[in-house]
Amino acid sequence: MFRLNQELSERWARRREVVQALAAAAAEGDRSENAEYIYRKKELRELDRRIRYLQKRIPDLNVVHDVPDDTGRVFFAAWVTLETEAGEEVTYRIVGPDEIDHAKGNISVDSPLARALLGKMIDDDAIIRVEDGRKQYYILAIDYRSP
Repeated sequence: MFRLNQELSERWARRREVVQALAAAAAEGDRSENAEYIYRKKELRELDRRIRYLQKRIPDLNVVHDVPDDTGRVFFAAWVTLETEAGEEVTYRIVGPDEIDHAKGNISVDSPLARALLGKMIDDDAIIRVEDGRKQYYILAIDYRSP
């Protein structure tokens, strides 16, 4: 939630800059052929759309602080180490849709892999359907603290 609040603050600051640039572009005259004016209007629209989304989303968020009672099963916020069919080890964390970050290994709880993992235990298989068949993963470890 901290990251979303930070993004909201940054968007508001950026919006002030865009409004100033838009006013300067509007003062230049004919707006129909003013590329700067058109670009700033579009940028302002996109900023306002994201600000509205964040303002609606942030109050509804529920930050999970507690570890589940059964830490031997995969639940929301778990770090799951898997073995792929190719024998490669990968680690993913199951997070909310606003926290997806593939570089950090954060996958959405709504993703096919996360849905296949939820409720599973170590040594279980998770199978997902992909366009050319299926993929199978073997659960090696489950942790609720950052690895």
